[in-house]
Amino acid sequence: MGTYLDSILAAHRAAAAADRRDLASLVGQARSCPPARGFAAALRRARTATRPAVIAEVKRRSPSKGPLAPRLVPAALAQEYAAGGAACLSVLTDAEHFGGSPRDLEEARDAVELPVLRKDFTVGAADVCDARLMGADAVLLIVRALAAAELKELVALAEELGMDALVEVHDEAEAQVALEAGASLVGVNQRDLATFEVDTGRAARVARALPGHVLRVAESGIRTAADVARLASEGFDAVLVGEALVTSARPGAALAGLLGLAPQAGERAEA
Repeated sequence: MGTYLDSILAAHRAAAAADRRDLASLVGQARSCPPARGFAAALRRARTATRPAVIAEVKRRSPSKGPLAPRLVPAALAQEYAAGGAACLSVLTDAEHFGGSPRDLEEARDAVELPVLRKDFTVGAADVCDARLMGADAVLLIVRALAAAELKELVALAEELGMDALVEVHDEAEAQVALEAGASLVGVNQRDLATFEVDTGRAARVARALPGHVLRVAESGIRTAADVARLASEGFDAVLVGEALVTSARPGAALAGLLGLAPQAGERAEA
């Protein structure tokens, strides 16, 4: 039986196959965009010896849990995140499965000075170009979604267009594929995409397989300040947090609480 990732990827690959736009023209347009804000650089500036940087996510729903914050206002949420201490933003742009859109990314980015990751299911060069054209400063590349040759090509294209590529892995074998593709910014997803279960030991295991020059980002299952502190102790430079923030009554205060910058009184931090 396929996972939800399989069905999402099938839909995105079908859309890519039907895309008749000229790739050379798209690359040219993306190259002419204003310079990106520097996603990885912002993470490096924000991290400390004891506290990782936070990538705060704009996320309306998830395939496994349904609606999370369907009426969120991207600009207002981005401003709350910036005030709460976020180093960068992540914005879901997949419409069918996550309720997002390119407009969500554009509105969030226009509201703050933070760099923004386009979080979507990138399956080809046109997707990377589209990320830059909608204003993204970084693009998500999932090792499990791409052949090794595709991954290497897309990492190089993102670099050519001035973007960072957050390469997502789930185990040590995928981490090796990411490194061979030239990844220097690696996200370790603690959630199993088949069972949806979170394995908090996964992050530590995979982090040990990454060389020192790689910027490490922990993803999924991050709900408390203790989670953030543990991941910092395991060598992570940043954490990506979505559901625990968008389901909170006060997302900015919840974010500050995760960083130990303010009390979390009255906040809901749900997985």
